[in-house]
Amino acid sequence: MTDSPYTVGDLVAEFLARIGVTTCFGIVSVHNIPMLDGIGRRNAIRYVMARGEMGAGHMADAYARASGHLGVVFSSTGPGAANTVPGLAEAQFAGSPVLHITGQTATKYIDRDMGTVHDLPGQTAMLAAVCKSAFRIRSAQEALGVLTRAATLALTPPRGPVSIEIPIDIQRTAIPRPAELDRLVLPIPPALPPDPAALDEAAAILAQAKRPMLWLGNGAKEAGTAAMRLMEIGFGAVSSWNGRGIIPEDHPMTLGGMHGNGSPRVQEFYGTVDAMLVVGSRLRGHETMDFSLKLPKTLIQADVDPRANGRTYPSTAFVCGDAALVMQGLAERLAGRMTADPGFAADFAEMRRRATAEYRDTLGPYAEFPAALRAALPRDALFVRDITLSNSSWGNRIFPVYGPRDAVHPVSAAIGPGLPLGIGAAMAGGSRKTIAMVGDGGFALNQTELWTAVQERAELIVMVMNDRGYGVIKHIQGALQDGRMFFGDLQGPDFQQLAAVAGLPGFKVSSVGELAGVVERAVATPGPSLIEVDMAAIGAFPPYAPYNAMGIYAKASR
Repeated sequence: MTDSPYTVGDLVAEFLARIGVTTCFGIVSVHNIPMLDGIGRRNAIRYVMARGEMGAGHMADAYARASGHLGVVFSSTGPGAANTVPGLAEAQFAGSPVLHITGQTATKYIDRDMGTVHDLPGQTAMLAAVCKSAFRIRSAQEALGVLTRAATLALTPPRGPVSIEIPIDIQRTAIPRPAELDRLVLPIPPALPPDPAALDEAAAILAQAKRPMLWLGNGAKEAGTAAMRLMEIGFGAVSSWNGRGIIPEDHPMTLGGMHGNGSPRVQEFYGTVDAMLVVGSRLRGHETMDFSLKLPKTLIQADVDPRANGRTYPSTAFVCGDAALVMQGLAERLAGRMTADPGFAADFAEMRRRATAEYRDTLGPYAEFPAALRAALPRDALFVRDITLSNSSWGNRIFPVYGPRDAVHPVSAAIGPGLPLGIGAAMAGGSRKTIAMVGDGGFALNQTELWTAVQERAELIVMVMNDRGYGVIKHIQGALQDGRMFFGDLQGPDFQQLAAVAGLPGFKVSSVGELAGVVERAVATPGPSLIEVDMAAIGAFPPYAPYNAMGIYAKASR
């Protein structure tokens, strides 16, 4: 540190460290230099230098999801802030606590459309459209208060991204160091307790059930212990794709992500379930065949957000409150009062076995991929994936996930975030290995972030499922456009040469039998590596299974 004046830029750096931030992501720019100078001089926070703001936003999102802590991303103003929008939009879809700190033009020029560097009139509205909230610091005196409010809001359920604009002249403004920093604690509200009367109502309904199930979503990520208490009483479980691993998916009474979308056998089984408790999930259209998936008639929802009540499916009863407190309260009320059908567990196990086998049989030459990949990875590996044929078919459904923060995917169904999501997850995972499964088409959007992975020595395997184009799109075109396929074939790099240029080990898989061995070699390789899976050599996916899995349910025109 030097004897230079203490500025708002220094305050930002110290504030982040004081609230426990140890890693952040972004690109240095003319409109954030004072803040990043403060971070650099203190050397208390790891600053991951992304190659693009979009990648940085996705990295901060995945870091938040994999760690459970605040993800932080810095951008410049104007074009830099706009480039961050895809990452912020994905964080909003996923309910990730991300703090986006961006610059602004000098205060006297803001919103006047005077053509100053990077000036974008309407920037606040752009950021507010994809964030939980957006703030602008308008004076040096209010900086600490706004920073505290923004970080608190991002971390308050329902969580989400929050943006702050800090004009460049305010960043450089000298201020006294606030004494409050020494005792700073974010005023995050305590877990919302459910209304006892609402719990009583829900428990009275559930007590009559003989074949009950849980549907666990992202809002229940911290509530695994409470969910297990209900399962000990006799509940089965299923997860949204963003709630996977809350119950380890080798538990005999969970379907994991096999929640009925794409499995007629699971849908049929729901007809025998006499009550379903949905906790922390929106029951998204993408996962319920645009709400045509038939769920049990008795549907009780629990969510910290009262807007969840009846938003997608009608609720028999609704409990507003923290997921863990709701399930704990219900378990206490149901213990000794609820008796599950003695045959329910055996029926569940047989349905799960048959549904998984039937789904695996739709995958053609890739039927053994999920099991082979799972066996080759450590149990605590982080499983990140992009929107690919492989993820849309088996990655979301039958690849087992064992921990609530072990899986990251684009909840928005955006193509391209896979690699930066993998880097962010790897930064959170530390010595744990992360694998990012991407398609060659999606990989092209952010492949320059390979150099970020190399520079940061991320414990990351990038597995490129190479089918020479936009495989998901071509399957949909084949199903719905009388086989006409336009604009989906891409010329890409030689991935082995690309790995060599980037300075990381490259491997290639040309048959299913090679997969496990190659993945094991990559796991044993320190730092980042790249695996190319040659899908042309292995064979094509069956024509319609991935298309059905995407949630496109219009009848195929043939």
